[in-house]
Amino acid sequence: MNRGREQAEAALANAGLAVEPVDHISVLPALHKVLTGLRRGQVVTVDGAGMLPLALLAGASAAGAWCAVVGMLDVGVLAAVDMGADLDRVVVVADPGEQWADAVAVLLTAVEVVMVRPPVQVSGHLARRLVALARRHGAVLIVLGEWEGAQTRLRVASSLWVGVGQGGGHLRGRRVKVEASGRGASARPRSAWLWLPGPDGSVSGAELEALEVAG
Repeated sequence: MNRGREQAEAALANAGLAVEPVDHISVLPALHKVLTGLRRGQVVTVDGAGMLPLALLAGASAAGAWCAVVGMLDVGVLAAVDMGADLDRVVVVADPGEQWADAVAVLLTAVEVVMVRPPVQVSGHLARRLVALARRHGAVLIVLGEWEGAQTRLRVASSLWVGVGQGGGHLRGRRVKVEASGRGASARPRSAWLWLPGPDGSVSGAELEALEVAG
């Protein structure tokens, strides 16, 4: 199989169509200020649940990546669809119980993005084992919570629901400040204001001008 792939890539190169390795999985355009993509073989942590991890899932699946969600009974399927998720490319293992790590290990060999909320504190040995699988198979592990050695960390630093005032009205959107930090190439802190979600359920930029229009 590798020989056939090498021959195909050589033929494309000879025709002037060199194949560039794809080392990132796409994220939603609104997230580009904090995250250009999900680098294969790495771990991304997200503080808590909520909309931010669903936005990562939406961007990856919409771009054609196969994804899996492990240990999230309350995963917001409809919210993910509003953000653009392709549910035909998402596998959900809602309640794996004590076998959650085994489920993650198997999925890291089969899909491109695995999102998990570990039910217990993860030991260093187990963390290294799962990271090794992610690297070997070019997958991305998204963890809700802490993870030793994570290359990228995302969190919602500030949040404001817009649309309710003076005790009346309807919630129209949630304006959040998303911050990213990490190690190596991801070490420089980055942040961006986003609608997460916006009035139509999608994710977009939310600078002060947008807030004034939606208020």
